Amino acid sequence: MQDALADIVDAVFAISCRSLPVDHAYALSQAIQGALPWFAEEPGAGLHTVYGAASASGWMRPEGADAMLQLSRRAKLALRLPRHRLDNACALLGRTLEVAGCPLRLDRLAVRPLSRITTLFSRCVVLADTNSEAVDDEAAFLAAAADELGALGINADRMLCGRVTRVATPARSYQTRSLMLAGLTPEHALALQQHGLGAGRMLGCGLFIPHKDIADLRTRLD
Repeated sequence: MQDALADIVDAVFAISCRSLPVDHAYALSQAIQGALPWFAEEPGAGLHTVYGAASASGWMRPEGADAMLQLSRRAKLALRLPRHRLDNACALLGRTLEVAGCPLRLDRLAVRPLSRITTLFSRCVVLADTNSEAVDDEAAFLAAAADELGALGINADRMLCGRVTRVATPARSYQTRSLMLAGLTPEHALALQQHGLGAGRMLGCGLFIPHKDIADLRTRLD
């Protein structure tokens, strides 16, 4: 992997925000870029979308373009950044961003290093060479993912893809799939978290997080 990606971490902010649209990736990305002008051009930088309690019951994630996520006080916002950008990211502290009409205040920053856990999960993956039909075809999507991993020199013993979700921008709508990889080496796990997979890092796509339990892969992916 490139030297520029050798020291990537997650900058995790406590947030105060009552709710956000389920598909808030573009609006959140634009708000972050407005506050941090360097963010979109920084090698290795990426945005984790906010993932909170999915409904009033906490059990089911709402569906539909107008659906809203109801967020708890424990909700966090994380940016994947080179360590040397942490001081710059502190400019967000105490700021209130407007995200699709929802005020989101950022307070308290914690640094979370990347994990050497060898099972990784991404909620949204966009592969550059897959069209919408290929995304709908699990076998085609997994084959394309294996090709991109191979180009990075990364091997996984097991791969499982999950549900298709949509990430909308004014220019286009991306069809994405969740993806679980198991049986990575610790070195490959770190490399994948540093580099990501596919397109759309600024929209929360292709960023992997550790997952400790693979017994319920299908449930987690769906």
